[in-house]
Amino acid sequence: MSTLTNHQVRLAARPVGTATRANWSTTTEAVAQPAEGGVLVKTLALSLDPAMRGWMNEGKSYIAPVGIGEVMRAGGIGKVIASRNPKFAAGDIVSAALGVQEYLLIAQGDIPRSGLAKIDLALGSLTQWLNVLGMPGMTGYFGLMDVGLPKAGETVVVSGAAGAVGQTVGQLAKIKGCHVVGIAGGKAKCDWVVQELGFDACIDYKAGDVKAGLKEHCPRGVDIYFDNVGGDILDAVLARLARGARIVICGAISQYNNTGAVQGPKNYLSLLVNRARMQGIVVFDYADRYPLAVAELAGYLKDGRMKSKEDVVTGLDTFPEALTRLFTGQNFGKLVLQVAED
Repeated sequence: MSTLTNHQVRLAARPVGTATRANWSTTTEAVAQPAEGGVLVKTLALSLDPAMRGWMNEGKSYIAPVGIGEVMRAGGIGKVIASRNPKFAAGDIVSAALGVQEYLLIAQGDIPRSGLAKIDLALGSLTQWLNVLGMPGMTGYFGLMDVGLPKAGETVVVSGAAGAVGQTVGQLAKIKGCHVVGIAGGKAKCDWVVQELGFDACIDYKAGDVKAGLKEHCPRGVDIYFDNVGGDILDAVLARLARGARIVICGAISQYNNTGAVQGPKNYLSLLVNRARMQGIVVFDYADRYPLAVAELAGYLKDGRMKSKEDVVTGLDTFPEALTRLFTGQNFGKLVLQVAED
């Protein structure tokens, strides 16, 4: 094999507010061949997620921050191009924590930590493995099913409804027999959520009063709220809870670029009044059950009960600008960075 060059995107400085190109550096290095038990993976596509903004901050969280000078953390799909491990062969399509780079050399001892696993493209396309069948889908599945505990006939509200996690949550809730109301930004996204994904309604937070929309579409209150945005929208839903409601805290995209303190919920006493609970979801806690969720969700994709929309941006060099699309509402569907052709 001829010598390969790996282009990488590294965290150069921790951002204050929105990340810019100044927060990143690019490096190149020669690609070594795997040692005994190791695997060399070529990156095909990367998952761009709001959580990446949190990984750039110093401080205690559910996962260690990316260090200054380190390759930016990112999950993705790749192709094994060299292997000295009996569990993987050249040509295998795999998922792993690949990082924002063109190649990843994984030593045998690092394979469990990298999450390296073969994927079956018969179950879904490459981009669907970064969406419904990937981390966003797993987050939506376990957040709704294990934390939200949906029952047929209940009202489920999901913010960021046209995004990666939101689209899975809403469709899954419909499959489970719930009345589903989305919250999204813009008429096109709201129309897609209702007309294509089958939500019962969608509130355009850019065009109208979220509180009025919740009153109209959730007359008996909200039984489950799947929160991807935090801030004012979380407060609006808290004011509309039903008795025994469950609030699933997945993310707070409205707060990630704050330069001051994170805005906490003002209407939290609604939890007391309505005997409700609020609980966080970190998808890595459910890793041992991913195959069960993948099998169920892949079945819904195959029989047409679930759809998947991805927004694909091409080229490793576009990463800094592509990532900001998540925080400006420019992405429509699951944001994917295509790094190379198969």
